[in-house]
Amino acid sequence: MFKEILEHVEEIIRLNESEKERFTSILIKKKLRKRQFLIQEGDSVKYEYFVASGCLKAYEVDDNGDEHIIQFAKENWWISDFKAFFEEGKATLNIDTIEESIVYGIEKQDLENLFLDVPKFDRFFRIKLTSAFVALQNRILSSMDKSNSERYLDFQKTYPNLERRIPNYMIANYLGIKPESLSRIRKNLVKG
Repeated sequence: MFKEILEHVEEIIRLNESEKERFTSILIKKKLRKRQFLIQEGDSVKYEYFVASGCLKAYEVDDNGDEHIIQFAKENWWISDFKAFFEEGKATLNIDTIEESIVYGIEKQDLENLFLDVPKFDRFFRIKLTSAFVALQNRILSSMDKSNSERYLDFQKTYPNLERRIPNYMIANYLGIKPESLSRIRKNLVKG
């Protein structure tokens, strides 16, 4: 039942059977329909989630009701409103599914206890958090000094094969451009 997440963890740390059992004992499994919310703005955020299958998006809604996508999460990615999760506050982001999805959630206190019981998980999550921080910094710098075409190419590297799974308007939203601009960029890249 926990095959995907255990394989993901064991890419970084090795677990014996009792450590696997300890870890999986704190996981909750959620099956989500397409377009179903995992987290809504204003929710208390008690879990961070590993995506076993499917695809989700995290986004903010501005005062005009417009979405601003900040992250996609597909298989083997982690997602949550991390600010609310770590600070035990209310969500400022919405997270919903683009496809039917299965996620495994870990509650914050269970995670803290896991670090004490199986210290190698502290290393695992530190590595994951460091990678996420670097990716976020790269995204911010990219939005500041790269052209739309370069940001699109960065998107393709960050999310390989995701273009076939999500609508073009969501990719354009993530990049901060209009769908027509995305079409032009693709056309120019094919020519070039």
